[in-house]
Amino acid sequence: MYYGYYGYYFDPTYFLILIAIAISGIASMKMKSTFLKYTRVSSRLGLTGAETAKRILESQGIYDVQVVHVAGELTDHYDPRTRTVNLSDPVYASTSIAAVGVAAHECGHAVQDAVGYVPLQVRGAMVPVVNIGSSLSWPMILIGVFLSQGRLISLGIVLFSFSVIFQLVTLPVEFNASHRALRLLESTGILIRDEVNDTRKVLTAAALTYVAATIGSLLQLLRLLILFGGRRRDD
Repeated sequence: MYYGYYGYYFDPTYFLILIAIAISGIASMKMKSTFLKYTRVSSRLGLTGAETAKRILESQGIYDVQVVHVAGELTDHYDPRTRTVNLSDPVYASTSIAAVGVAAHECGHAVQDAVGYVPLQVRGAMVPVVNIGSSLSWPMILIGVFLSQGRLISLGIVLFSFSVIFQLVTLPVEFNASHRALRLLESTGILIRDEVNDTRKVLTAAALTYVAATIGSLLQLLRLLILFGGRRRDD
């Protein structure tokens, strides 16, 4: 038999979930506070996020990627399918250090795509599998627990692990994009050295959210393995 709990009233593995929530909350607060701080600091050159993105792309000979405005806050992303750098409300038309940094980071992904950066390609190839896994993993685990079917639970854990692997692959992609962004901001003269250091703080805070998400996924996987990994599997 499989049991999704320890005893009737207390499951000590919930501490893993609480740790994950705490880490995610701290990273999110750090990101928001750092971004807000540097949205109040204008860059000396005065380029907007959109102008920054266009200048960086042109400096790298990338002319088939469009810079577009999207609604929302911190919804910025690069979409390799549509070849667009999508910049959010606080970034697209802002001249702040934070906006310039975020725009440059997304251009870093466009540069990765242009040069065939392998981790980005691996992450892109994983998306369909991860989408399926994230949709089916928990239903399969719960059905397996309800029916006492170990194989279903094991398959659900395997599907969930795809999301964990995706998070791990995402880390070098994001760190590399930020490294490219900082180098390009300085080499193109968009920011001077002290401004680059301030932008590094913004991008480092953003990177911490990806680290927190990865830790959260690992802790969740660890919890599943503790609950079910050592149990007897059905033949």
